[in-house]
Amino acid sequence: MAEINKDRPVKISVQNLTKRFGDLLVLDNMTFDIHENEFVCVVGPTGCGKTTFLNCLTRIYHPTEGDLLIDGTPADPAKHNISFVFQEPSALPWLTVEENIAYGLKIKKLPKDQIEQRVNQILDLMGLQTFRKSYPGELSVSAEQRIIIGRSFAMQPDLLLMDEPYGQMDVKVRFYLEDEVIRLWKELGSTIIFIIHNIEEAVYLAERIIILSNKPANIKEELIIDLPRPRNIADPKFIEYRNYITDKIKWW
Repeated sequence: MAEINKDRPVKISVQNLTKRFGDLLVLDNMTFDIHENEFVCVVGPTGCGKTTFLNCLTRIYHPTEGDLLIDGTPADPAKHNISFVFQEPSALPWLTVEENIAYGLKIKKLPKDQIEQRVNQILDLMGLQTFRKSYPGELSVSAEQRIIIGRSFAMQPDLLLMDEPYGQMDVKVRFYLEDEVIRLWKELGSTIIFIIHNIEEAVYLAERIIILSNKPANIKEELIIDLPRPRNIADPKFIEYRNYITDKIKWW
């Protein structure tokens, strides 16, 4: 298996991240770095604390111990762009597609011409130009989720957190949307942490996979996915990665 590549500058530094709820230890002293423009997937057993981990990164929960640094300073939602794509579609139903994508940019009070430029860029990249005046309820579930993904990328976030946003969709749609995310990531240069349960999809998406242990969660292993893109799920090396990670999660 390939070694972790640390050539790119560190963008995100998670240092001794620990979270307790009373006497219950959920996250146990987790330390790792995320590099600029890196696509990292996080996998682990059901109930190991992946959601708690994500909520600490977004500052919904504050760590019991440790910290998260962005560009060397403590993560602060008021200062850093930390975007979150949830599993359930969360487009604002009273806004059109273009208004949804512009929503966060307006809150940040960006100049009007910059908002228009970013919205048009995302509409082009996500194939949503013809639907720009439509409302989410008029579109398919997959198109609505493209709005949410596009809205997050439009913010040009310091850190984009994705919590298995395709969980309710069939396999064909999931892989289609994952291709869209890969395309946006390459085009816009965002840094992504993607929480995912499906190992095959993690290998399809990630440059690096962080494997969490059972609760209390810590990092069991970090694994570079050394495969060319677009990835072929029938490639023997792809299958080797998938089986290796599955075994790491199954056996304790």
